[in-house]
Amino acid sequence: MFSHTANICCQEPRDTPDSITAQLFRVNSGDRRAFDDLIPLIYQELHRIAEGYLRREWQNQRLPPTALVHEAYLRIVQITGAEYQNRKHFFVVAARVMRRILVDRARARGAAKRGAELTVHLDPGCDFVQERDRTVTSLHDALDMLAREDETKARLIEMRFFGGMTPEEISECVSMPVPVVRRELRIAQAWLRQQIE
Repeated sequence: MFSHTANICCQEPRDTPDSITAQLFRVNSGDRRAFDDLIPLIYQELHRIAEGYLRREWQNQRLPPTALVHEAYLRIVQITGAEYQNRKHFFVVAARVMRRILVDRARARGAAKRGAELTVHLDPGCDFVQERDRTVTSLHDALDMLAREDETKARLIEMRFFGGMTPEEISECVSMPVPVVRRELRIAQAWLRQQIE
């Protein structure tokens, strides 16, 4: 069904009863059962996004992609007042929810470590997980700051690095020329790097 990558989420499906957009319109109108009809249509793409998150940025997560998809789905269903414009918009929201889940998990691990009794670990890899959690939360905080200053740049970063989309796919989704997408991504990356360092 989803044989391509993120390019799929940018193309509007035909307006059929089974299309993602048609199901999203049902969701927008308050039909809570529409989510049940939506899941078979979106599951593979959500799984691909989850794999991208876990592979690229959170290599030490013990959370399998399937569990991340399920938790994201549960959170998405609970969002009230979301007006999904189309499938692209839905997948951008889903990617953002997954990022927040991973950040919440990293923060929870950090809080648990601060509250734990003093222990000495002989495993030299233990500090790496803690450092990765700090990086995850720092990146999340920096992305939130960027979104307050420039929502477009933050959305481009999410699509590129968390959604796994190419600049060409992003260009198609946001109706922006590829060179402009590349330039905005470079500027956003430099800004994020400065904030994190």
